[in-house]
Amino acid sequence: MCGIVGIVGRSPVNQSIYDALTVLQHRGQDAAGILTWDGDRVHVHKANGLVADVFRQEHMEQLTGNAGLGHVRYPTAGSSGADEAQPFYTNSPWGISIVHNGNLINAAELKELMFKEDLRHLNTDSDSETILNVFAHGLQEHAENRHVTPESVFAAVADVHKRCIGGYAIVSMINGYGMVGYRDRWGIRPLVLGKREGEHGTEYMLASESVALDALDFDLVRDVAPGEAIIIDFDGNMHSQLCAEKTEYHPCIFEYVYFARPDSIIDGISVYKARLRMGEALAAKIMNERPDHDIDVVIPIPDTSRTSALQMAHDLGVKFREGFIKNRYIGRTFIMPGQEQRRKSVKRKLNPIDLEFRDKVVLLVDDSIVRGTTSQQIIQMARDAGARKVYFASAAPPVRFPNVYGIDMAVAQELIASERDVKEVEKLIGADWLIYQDLDDLVDAVRFRDKEPRQFDTSCFSGEYVTGGVDEAYFQHLRELRSDEAKSEREKQRAKAS
Repeated sequence: MCGIVGIVGRSPVNQSIYDALTVLQHRGQDAAGILTWDGDRVHVHKANGLVADVFRQEHMEQLTGNAGLGHVRYPTAGSSGADEAQPFYTNSPWGISIVHNGNLINAAELKELMFKEDLRHLNTDSDSETILNVFAHGLQEHAENRHVTPESVFAAVADVHKRCIGGYAIVSMINGYGMVGYRDRWGIRPLVLGKREGEHGTEYMLASESVALDALDFDLVRDVAPGEAIIIDFDGNMHSQLCAEKTEYHPCIFEYVYFARPDSIIDGISVYKARLRMGEALAAKIMNERPDHDIDVVIPIPDTSRTSALQMAHDLGVKFREGFIKNRYIGRTFIMPGQEQRRKSVKRKLNPIDLEFRDKVVLLVDDSIVRGTTSQQIIQMARDAGARKVYFASAAPPVRFPNVYGIDMAVAQELIASERDVKEVEKLIGADWLIYQDLDDLVDAVRFRDKEPRQFDTSCFSGEYVTGGVDEAYFQHLRELRSDEAKSEREKQRAKAS
């Protein structure tokens, strides 16, 4: 999962892109990058680390120009080395740059085809570079008389949709022409369009979440539709077109569960409201199963579960308390590369307030349970703080299957609920009672009164992959690429090489 932004402005955009990336930092803490275009040259700075650590004054001064792209990354495929940081750039044709959120399931095959048929060599293992070169090849093929036109750009995007399978949201910039943003034909990964009227004219922004628009006083125009491309040329003209032959609306439901900020609106749905409804549904399940429950207090595991936990406490008629204090300077443990790093970070990240646990029956609420390591440690922390009983509620259903569309949700063998029932997971994490959200209730909570004819990508809960093409051979490929063991081995090899 990554955060992306692109701005076509009427004044320098370096500070605006930086500010947008700080708002999107929750989407990736592995690397950050900014690329700008000054009308003559491309300027880029990127490196591993948080936005505030990657960019210094001297870097910002070099990022001149009124248009640019930004990216925050956490690794889903390939390595987490500095060479994988985005934006990516290719000088042929015209000079094209890209920022990408998502993951392709046919990247390996495409890389081979591009070398043999398109005569393009890819320099990294990133599927973002693959998409960049598919688009660049298509633009070169479709441009008439060596001129970029809206029609040639739309045709190049159509080539991406035909050749690339997976979930992706893209913002690209074509030197001397403009910016183009597009989503996969299922709309799995989010992308929103914003507009701002300034003293020098209209400015446009494309970003992963609406909060990035809010922070910069851009008005949310709409979401980019599945399979749609939006072009904003450097003269300020906007063009849009549906570029995929067949489209379906299947946004990733895990955005609403965990990844997106609660103050975001994604595909017309308030993330905050969706999480409130998750809490309502989970409280109703508890009351149905144990109407005479003995819960004394509901405590969220900060921060993502707070909204659901607050609603649960209200509906259950029990106290809501903040029982854990979070260290804001530790990254999100779920998106840290490597199990050992995740394990070590939990106690550094959270510290319990003993008096909220002592001699109480505590209901801990989290957004989800993925590997189970964090849940197990937090439950033990609650017991050590004096809790009499520790119940654990997950606002999401059991995560039993890998996510292949851009969330590093491990291989199946690393998911605690894979091939285990609820009682087995309950015992492993050490809870006195474990309550999972039901999938139908989760979907209803997110959809609510949604007027759009859409379903959701629920693959990590249901094992149903909307793109097709996900089989045992691909899962084996994932194990070789994304398992903690594979990542650890790559880190060792990189350390040796350095």
